[in-house]
Amino acid sequence: MQTSGLNELEAVLAVARHRSFRAAATELGMSTSALSHAIAALEGRVGVRLFNRTTRSVSLSEAGAQFVESIAPALIAIRDAMTQAGSFGTTPAGTLRINTSVGAARQTMALFMDYLRRYPEMKLDIVTEGRLIDIVVEGFDAGIRLAEAVPQEMIAVPIGGGQRLIVVGSPDYLAAHPAPRTPADLMQHRCIRTRMPSGALYRWEFSRHNASMEVDVPGSLTLDDATLIHDAARAGMGLALLSVWNVAADLAAGTLVEVLADWTPPFGPLCLYYPGRRHIPAGLRALIDMIRARGDGPASLTAGTA
Repeated sequence: MQTSGLNELEAVLAVARHRSFRAAATELGMSTSALSHAIAALEGRVGVRLFNRTTRSVSLSEAGAQFVESIAPALIAIRDAMTQAGSFGTTPAGTLRINTSVGAARQTMALFMDYLRRYPEMKLDIVTEGRLIDIVVEGFDAGIRLAEAVPQEMIAVPIGGGQRLIVVGSPDYLAAHPAPRTPADLMQHRCIRTRMPSGALYRWEFSRHNASMEVDVPGSLTLDDATLIHDAARAGMGLALLSVWNVAADLAAGTLVEVLADWTPPFGPLCLYYPGRRHIPAGLRALIDMIRARGDGPASLTAGTA
């Protein structure tokens, strides 16, 4: 059997990640037909079908799942070795892949733009999704999430100060409905409910004087996107729980009003995080240094050390 090339193995992992030849081809910068032929040629050499294909779906075969499990660690080690060799250059270059949420990406977009202006030979590939993933298995260099969501084994660097979720409503809504004084009063209000990426409804969390509580708020409107929740709150559809960062302009303009302020203290910041056991690529190191140079938070928040 001939030894398959590194590009063919990367192609297998890309199709396995996306469960789609079209999406994998886009990631790899090649045509769908070229990718399909490469996979078919590899399957012919190894003598087994790696993927089950239909007109609507792509899934790993049993042999394919074992193959991916075997080659993924080796490819990670090869990528690390290549990155380490390339890091001896004085100017960061290449592509930095970051996984984050839409909200976190919006908050950090200015940082990303500054980074690209400072390092024009770098490219950023930012993937936004609500679900938490294993960034190593999925082929990302780093992730950006709330500190409380960063896996224990990762090294995390805070971006800015603490976050805060607050309850807001439009002036028209609050003119027709007395403002709640305690979280329990929310049961008498229309609330705009949030559906999490897992499909579960988010229970609003409150804390005061070292006492915490969760409220399964009532409401006729449930949304899964912060921008839509923001729009609905401004339209007077009910009370909403949103990040201060999202609604700061509305609070200043008076188009939204905060309630229950003493029940919503700040919590941990957003963090850039990455696996500590791997060599840090020059491009990632440059981004870490930029974050720390801003001086908005402590040098690091980590289960290890950077």
